[in-house]
Amino acid sequence: MTLRLGPGEVARFGRGSSRTPVELRLADEAVSRLAGEIRVTDDHWQLTNHSTTQTYLVENPEGAGEYLRVSPRRAGAPIPFEFSRVVLPTRRGTTVSFQVFAPDHVYLDPPGAGGSWASRTVTAYSLDETATYFLVLVALCEPWLRDQSPVAVPTTPQVVERLRGHATGGRLTARAVSSHIDYLADEKLRIGAAAAAPETGAGGVPGP
Repeated sequence: MTLRLGPGEVARFGRGSSRTPVELRLADEAVSRLAGEIRVTDDHWQLTNHSTTQTYLVENPEGAGEYLRVSPRRAGAPIPFEFSRVVLPTRRGTTVSFQVFAPDHVYLDPPGAGGSWASRTVTAYSLDETATYFLVLVALCEPWLRDQSPVAVPTTPQVVERLRGHATGGRLTARAVSSHIDYLADEKLRIGAAAAAPETGAGGVPGP
C-alpha cells in the first residue's frame, strides 16, 4: 500500500477500527488502534507518537546506523531523513514497520558556482549525492557518461553486478535496485509527471 501526501496533509497509522479510522493499517494486536500520525511539511515530515508506553524507532536505511527514538506522547517530532523506516515494537519479540519517503530536500548550488547566495538558484532536481538512489542513478547513466553514445540503459541485474564491489551498494539486491529506480522515476525525476504534462509553447518539450 502506498500513500501520497502533500504539504500540510496527515496520515494516521495503527490497528484502526470502525470508530478509529486510520489511513495506514498495521494488523498486529500489540499496535494501538491509533498508534501515531505523520504530517508532511515543505521539506521534511513529522512523527507524532500517540502511545502512552511505547517508543518508536525511526531508522535511516541509507545511513551508517543512524536512527531516532520518538518517545511516548511526543508530538510533531521532526524527521530529517529523506528515506526512513518507522519501527513499532510488538509482544512477540518482532516488529512492525513501514517506510516513508520524505518531501524533496532542497539543495543550493555549491559554493564554487560563483556569485552571492541570493543570486543563485536551487538545483533542477533535488538529489542527495550521498544517497543510495544516487549511486543507482550513476550506474544507470554510466555507459552514456563514458562515451555519450546512444547505448541501451543497463538492466537491473547489470546494475546489481556493477555495484557489487562498492562499499555502499555491494549488498543491494535486484528488488532493492528496482525500488530505488521507481523512487527516482516517481519522486525525484518525476518522469511520469513530465510525460503526462500537456505540450507548451515555443521552447517547451513536446509530448511523446
